[in-house]
Amino acid sequence: MTETLPSPVSTSGAGGSRLALLDVLRGVAILGTLMTNVWIFTAPGAEWGILQSGTGGSGQGTVPALAELLFRVAADGKFLSMLTILFGVGLAIQFDSAARHGRRWPGRYRWRALFLFAEGTLHFVLVFAWDVLMGYAVTALLVAWLLTRSDRARRRVMWWAAGLHLSLMGLLTAVVVPAGADQESEGGVSREVVDLYAHGSYLDQVSFRLENALALRLEPVLSFGLLVFLFLLGVRLLRAGAFGADEKGRRLRARMLRWGLGLGIPLTAAFAMAGPDWFLLGRYCAAPLVAVGYIGLIGAVVDRVRRPGPLTTGLTSVGRMALSGYVLQNVLCVVVSYGFGLGLAARFTGPAHTWWVMGLWAAVCGVLMVGATLWLRRFRYGPLESAQRWVLRR
Repeated sequence: MTETLPSPVSTSGAGGSRLALLDVLRGVAILGTLMTNVWIFTAPGAEWGILQSGTGGSGQGTVPALAELLFRVAADGKFLSMLTILFGVGLAIQFDSAARHGRRWPGRYRWRALFLFAEGTLHFVLVFAWDVLMGYAVTALLVAWLLTRSDRARRRVMWWAAGLHLSLMGLLTAVVVPAGADQESEGGVSREVVDLYAHGSYLDQVSFRLENALALRLEPVLSFGLLVFLFLLGVRLLRAGAFGADEKGRRLRARMLRWGLGLGIPLTAAFAMAGPDWFLLGRYCAAPLVAVGYIGLIGAVVDRVRRPGPLTTGLTSVGRMALSGYVLQNVLCVVVSYGFGLGLAARFTGPAHTWWVMGLWAAVCGVLMVGATLWLRRFRYGPLESAQRWVLRR
């Protein structure tokens, strides 16, 4: 699985032809996940604070508050779902490549998934508690086996996973909403946690993640059904030709755009207006629909690009070395935001907080696009991708 995100090889279709749209989509998904994560890095209490205080905000009825709301709603869960779908696409491409070359499956792929899990574990402990790689590695092992089963069996598992996930999210929401209505505000994040991320040492934060690993690793457990569904959806979309440059691909992407945004945006708006207690349905149920629409929308835009410009080139470069970009963007935000680095998160409060967070996101995106473009002019793979390949060869 270690090459489904970053490897240029994984942009090839079933017949070996390159699917250039996949690189752009990966780049958008990587930078899009930062649109959500950047608020975690910069919030009081950072990684743990979001569990105690929820999504937060800059105040009611102000311009910064409205800007933050729109920024969050546009991103929350959508690009993560897109990234998950693309992981499934990459997995299907590797399976098809193994079949063309007569290689046993899953075979050595198990080592790739195991290595991805180890990478995710290091990323969780050393950088960011809300890592996605560990959950992807576990899901990939299951889906890799399902690729050896019949299409009917995969379709059955796909819809069973979706049904169980929706049932779980509905049940949890039914518990959270009444509990939220009965409880008074208790003042948000504890002072000890706020001080830990604003002034604590790096080793103190690592120790805190390890001590609270069970709570901080709960998201991939609760969303495992969704991960399976989206992986298998990526497989189906690839095999249906949804990422091709031909008329069939454009027609499928137009349908994804209509249905994904047509259903997803009203549901997202409804859950957002219902209040923060409905966040599970917004992030884990409506967001995947919007992600499908985003894929269709980005595909429609790319279809109209006659000559790639700096933006398209930058997104493509980030997509080609997506694993390195994913880790690097989190490292940059940690260094800029936390107390052992520049500590800027504690300095910008009030209305200025919203604008500096958005500025941080834009700056990191610019660094990643320029850096990835320059790196790939000299090297074929990103730094982490090259390290993976070197280790896995041994």
